Amino acid sequence: MAEKSLEEEIKIKAQQAKKLAKYMSSTEDLVEEQILKAQREGAFDNLEGAGKPINLYENPYEPPELRMAFKILKDNDFAPYWIELGKEIEADFQKLWEEVEHFKKYTAIFYREKHKSLAIKRYDQKKAHFYFESRLTLDKIDKKITDYNLHCPVFKCLRTNLDIDNEMYKVITTIEKAIEEELK
Repeated sequence: MAEKSLEEEIKIKAQQAKKLAKYMSSTEDLVEEQILKAQREGAFDNLEGAGKPINLYENPYEPPELRMAFKILKDNDFAPYWIELGKEIEADFQKLWEEVEHFKKYTAIFYREKHKSLAIKRYDQKKAHFYFESRLTLDKIDKKITDYNLHCPVFKCLRTNLDIDNEMYKVITTIEKAIEEELK
């Protein structure tokens, strides 16, 4: 008995969906027909800007009260502070990881040969200094991210602050893996 009522309910819903689909397609056809009729009658001829590219210069998400200021900045090849800061953050991150790769290569070259204890001590000092400098760089980037978030007017564009210990773990792991690979 329950199966029969379920089947009936499914049939009813299918009929309703069919009616809705018919209505939607007829509405779409109606609109399309009206557009084609207007086209045939020449309603779209001689429109302002016809044949010219669409001006997508204006940002619809830009606050209207800042539009003029942003236009002046853009016309003079300037960007808002937070945009420039965002570019700086990306460049700093890229530079950090390039330095990590460079030190990784240096490490691989160093460990390909046997060295005396003095050379190993100097390498360990360089490595410790590199880790220290990497942490300072990450601190600077994190402060820039905080500054960026304070100046960024759009909530969706905010950046997550760094977990410096986690980032340092990635740096250290990259270098230590290079040492392990060379010692095998």
